[in-house]
Amino acid sequence: MSESKLIQGVGAPLPISNLDTDQIMPKQFLRIINKAGLDKGLLYDLRFDEQGQPRADFVLNQAGYANAAALVGGPNFGCGSSREHAVWGLQQYGIKVVIASSFGEIFYSNAMNNRLLLVMLNETDVQRILADLSNPETNQLTVDLETMTVRSHSHQAVFTMSERHRRMFLEGQDVIGATLAHREEINAFAAGHWQRHPWLQDVAQKTRERLDAGA
Repeated sequence: MSESKLIQGVGAPLPISNLDTDQIMPKQFLRIINKAGLDKGLLYDLRFDEQGQPRADFVLNQAGYANAAALVGGPNFGCGSSREHAVWGLQQYGIKVVIASSFGEIFYSNAMNNRLLLVMLNETDVQRILADLSNPETNQLTVDLETMTVRSHSHQAVFTMSERHRRMFLEGQDVIGATLAHREEINAFAAGHWQRHPWLQDVAQKTRERLDAGA
C-alpha cells in the first residue's frame, strides 16, 4: 500500500483535553514569512522549560517515542484560534495522523485540507489505544484508510470520515489537488457563466483601462 492508504509507526500518547492551537504552536513562532522551521515551535512550552531545555517527562522527548508518526490526544484537540501554523508544525515534525474523540472545527478543516489526517474515535476506543501507547514496547500504531481501521497492540477500532476527505487521502491530494480534479467541469461552468453574463467579466481590468484612458 502507498503511504496515502496506510500509516504505520510510533504513536505518542498526549491525553490532554482542550489542547488548543496556541499551545500546539505558540505565538512567537508565527513571525515568519514562510512555513520553514515550525517543527521547532511545536508544543514548545510542553517540550521545553523556561531555560529552553527539554522536559524529560514530556512524551516526545523520550527515546521510546522518537520519530513519532501519530499523536493520540484528548477531546477537543486543536480548539482555540484558527492558526494554520499548528497544522504545518505537526507535519514538519513528522506527525502524519492525530487521533482523538473530537477536534476543534477550524483545526479539523485546516488539517484535512493540508493532508494531516485526523481520526475521530469514541472515547472508549481512544482510552484503550492510549493504554497500549503508554508502554514504549507496545506503542506501534497502524491507520488503514482502505479498511477505515486503527490498530494498536491490543485494540482495533473502526472510524468514519466524509467521502471527499477519504478520496483526497487515498489519491494523495490536498484540497487544491482535489479541486483541480474537476478542472474540466469548472472551466465549462465558467465559460457558460461568462457567456450568459459577459458584462461581468474582467470588470476591474476594464475599469482600470477606462480610467487610464481618461487620465
